[in-house]
Parts: sequence; C-alpha cells; structure tokens
Amino acid sequence: MKLGVVGLPNVGKSTLFNAITKAGAQAENYPFCTIEPNTGVVMVPDSRLQVLAEMYHPKKVTPTTIEFVDIAGLVKGASRGEGLGNKFLSHIREVDAIVHVVRCFENENIIHVDGSVDPVRDIETINLELIFADMETVTRRREKAQKNFRGGDKKAGAEAELADAIYQHLEKGLPARTYPANEEEREILNSWFLLTTKPVIYAANISEDDLGKPENEIPFAREVRKVADSEHAEMIVISAAIEEEIAQMDPEEKEEFLQDLGIGQSGLDRLITACYHLLGLISFLTAGEDECRAWTITRGTKAPQAAGKIHTDFEKGFIRAEVVPFDTLVENGSMAACREKGLIRSEGKDYVMKDGDITLFRFNV
Repeated sequence: MKLGVVGLPNVGKSTLFNAITKAGAQAENYPFCTIEPNTGVVMVPDSRLQVLAEMYHPKKVTPTTIEFVDIAGLVKGASRGEGLGNKFLSHIREVDAIVHVVRCFENENIIHVDGSVDPVRDIETINLELIFADMETVTRRREKAQKNFRGGDKKAGAEAELADAIYQHLEKGLPARTYPANEEEREILNSWFLLTTKPVIYAANISEDDLGKPENEIPFAREVRKVADSEHAEMIVISAAIEEEIAQMDPEEKEEFLQDLGIGQSGLDRLITACYHLLGLISFLTAGEDECRAWTITRGTKAPQAAGKIHTDFEKGFIRAEVVPFDTLVENGSMAACREKGLIRSEGKDYVMKDGDITLFRFNV
C-alpha cells in the first residue's frame, strides 16, 4: 500500500513526513528503510503480534507495512505544467491513496503561500489542479470513445456518455470519486486512472496548543471536516510538530507523553487506522516458532487468495484453511487448547477471511 503525502508549501507536510520516517526508524527489528530520499516504509502497529510473540517466542516478528511518498512541488498551474507540474501529477498517479495535509494553525513566523490561513481555499487549490488534469484525461477518453463508436463499437457509446457526465461533474469543481457511478460505470472509471478517483485522507495540521481539544472546538478543523464529509473522505486531526517530537521518544516515554496530552494514540497510528478504513483493508495473522506475521488483504478476500499473499503455490494448491479468531486464541491460551476444544475451524475455498484470523493454510502442489 502506497500513500502520497501532498500539501501546499508551509502547511507542515514535510514535518509530518519526517516524523513518519523517524517513527518508522524506531520500530523494533523491522522498521523503516529509505527506498528513495522522499519515500519511507513504516510498519503497521498491531498489538496482536506482540501477544502472539509472547506465546510462540518466534525467531522473528514481521508486521505488515505502508509506504509513504513525500510528493512535493505543487503550485497553482501544476495541471498546465507549472512548477514541477507533470512530475507532481505523475507521482500522485502511482499511489493508492492521498494524505492531504492542510494547515490549520496560525504562526506569524511561518508565512502562508497565499498570505493567510484558510483550509477550505487551500484544499480547493490542490483539488482544482487534480480536477483540471482529470478534465484533460476525460476529454481524450471521450474523443477516443466517440471515434470507436463511429467505427461500430457499441460499448464505446456508453463510455463516451460517461465521459460527458464525468466532465460536467468535474466542471462543477467536484472530484470524480463523488460521482454516483453504478458498477459498470465504476469499472470504466477505474480503467481511466483519474487522479480525483483516488481515496483521500485530510490531515488537519493543528497547533500544539489545540492538541487534545475536541475537534468541534477547533474552528479550522471544523472547516476541514465539512469538506471531508462532503467528499466521503477520511479526516484526522494531527499536530506535525508534536509528531516529530514523539518520533524521537522510546516506547515507554512515548506512551507517557501521549497520556499526558490526552490523545491516546499517536497521529501516525491514527493515520494508519484511517488508511485501512478508507481502503477497506484488514489483516490476518500467521504464527509459529519461526515467525509471527501480519498480512494485509482487502476486506472480502477469500481464503485461497489470502494464501496467495504468502506464496503463489499456496493459492494454486489450496486445500483448506485452519482458522481460529485471535480473541478465541487469547481466551484459551494456546493453539493446542483451541484444538482440544474443537475451536479451530476447517474452511474451504469459499471462506471469506476476517480481520484477526490466525490461519494455517494446507496446500498441495
């Protein structure tokens, strides 16, 4: 899973990205590696893995991971190639979802590129550049579909009609993800790889003084929430400056600091939770003396395809999955106890995986 971090200059985007990468570097054993100067891989926190590690004492514990890409260079006119223009847009095309950092703090020492703090205006600036780029894409798709329709391709007629409808939707300043497409239209839309169909999480970057306050008591955050709700997007409230501090702490110090702030979880942990929810992801777990590991799959994935995440041979030769829910394992203390009580289920190829399934795949190739 790859997430692109975007935002205007001086909104705290780079501060947040730096905090994310430092947090990743702190993770035990696995942790963080830099693929490129602007890319970081961070482990997904999962307390269930620690419980399994205490049960099995494995040689290694492997969490699942998320890749963050710091996408820089947006200016007004990016859709026309200004600033880094096309490079900025091409980086967004490569990610699964967008983390849009929005400035929600006043600070006279940090100049805002437009002279004042206005979260709704800032969101619109970036969204419009993506919309303008999509309008160009849709225009090309429409021209191609119309040409194919004249050549006798009946399906192309439906595509041309959809292109017209999407173009009109974009013209209103609305992202393509808010267009009420049916299943057939959604399939066509996905093949166009539009920028504004990508899921978005708005990260409202608030001041340190506002941290811990209810969201509805922070005026700028309230404005971001309205935009997020109107677009069916996710939103979290975060303080990039505090996240950078947290990233430098050891686990015990971090826990105490979060409790003192009254926020429970770090912004990074909440961001990852929001990403999973937005993209419809869950994790199943495998456990043994060699390794305890989390695997990310899309909600609704069936057992053979989940097995294929581990190895393609597991999917090809799938026989069955032996499954016990994580909570059941914890209640009974061991896999052996679950087996004695008949709590381990044998599931076939039509079984839909659940979050937290402890799974052993049986296969033959």
